[in-house]
Amino acid sequence: MTKVLLATRNAGKLVELRRLLDSAGIEVLGLADVPEFPEAPETGATFAENALAKARDAAAATGLPAVADDSGIAVDALNGMPGVLSARWCGRHGADLENLQLVLGQLQDVPDERRGARFVCAAALVLPDGTETVVHGEWPGRLVRAPRGTNGFGYDPIFVPDGEERTSAELSPEEKDAASHRGRAMRALVPHLRALA
Repeated sequence: MTKVLLATRNAGKLVELRRLLDSAGIEVLGLADVPEFPEAPETGATFAENALAKARDAAAATGLPAVADDSGIAVDALNGMPGVLSARWCGRHGADLENLQLVLGQLQDVPDERRGARFVCAAALVLPDGTETVVHGEWPGRLVRAPRGTNGFGYDPIFVPDGEERTSAELSPEEKDAASHRGRAMRALVPHLRALA
């Protein structure tokens, strides 16, 4: 079985990506499975730049093929923000509830028909020989006014995908994998990963 290192400390992402890649015969290792190495801060201006930086660090430090993603939500009424700042929109990294509440507060006076948003994901695969692949996935939808659901993380409880009435936090893990931005990006990466076997 091919081993690939997923360069993330986000436990939710690790579970999600293991589900997505397990069926492809790819063993996904997390950062806890390898010796610690210095990780550069996310300073890229795009999701792709951040994903590549994380994957490059991981591949160089471990000698393993490394996958990293950077993802977030782009809100139409906020001119595409929080975007690459999604995980630290409130000023602190990973404060999911505070980030979500800040976005809801910023959209308080925005009418329902102008609450369009999309989740965006860039996934990068960097091989120890320096080969790099970047793929993208998007999941369009709209934001509701109050959180609903307990599945997922981040902005999932306020995001309703196009064609759905449920938030992405109300979808089953399998439903989310089939439709999400990360699922789309990872499925685009799977042929590249299978080629490593």
